[in-house]
Amino acid sequence: MGNKNKTISFRVNEDAFEALQDIAEERDISLSAVFRDYVDLLVEHDGQVAVVPEEELAEADSESDDEPEPTFPPTVEVPKSFLREHERLELETEHLREQLEEHKTYVTELRDRLDDETDEVLLLDDLDDGEGDESEPYQLR
Repeated sequence: MGNKNKTISFRVNEDAFEALQDIAEERDISLSAVFRDYVDLLVEHDGQVAVVPEEELAEADSESDDEPEPTFPPTVEVPKSFLREHERLELETEHLREQLEEHKTYVTELRDRLDDETDEVLLLDDLDDGEGDESEPYQLR
């Protein structure tokens, strides 16, 4: 049995909701991601998480010069090769979408032509020009 995702639902007042939306926009993530990050942090530290304003965090960091200065929110350095590959894949995706649209247009055109020609029946005898000698049977090899 694998882990199954569960849905949590609760209500917050409008001011808190707007503040959470601002946080999500500032971090350029979805509102759901804000909650997932917070829940992951709670689980990781057995619920022992304190919310500290950035000013207090900066003061605490300046008092402890021995430790490296943490940044909030944490940042991750991404290699340029990863970014280039991501951009290449985005371009390829765009190209494939354009091709798909072209194929859809072509298929639609073929279907329309087929619908227009449904009453037209071709007999195989009509296709035969009469050329060739019918007395000689075809041989299969």
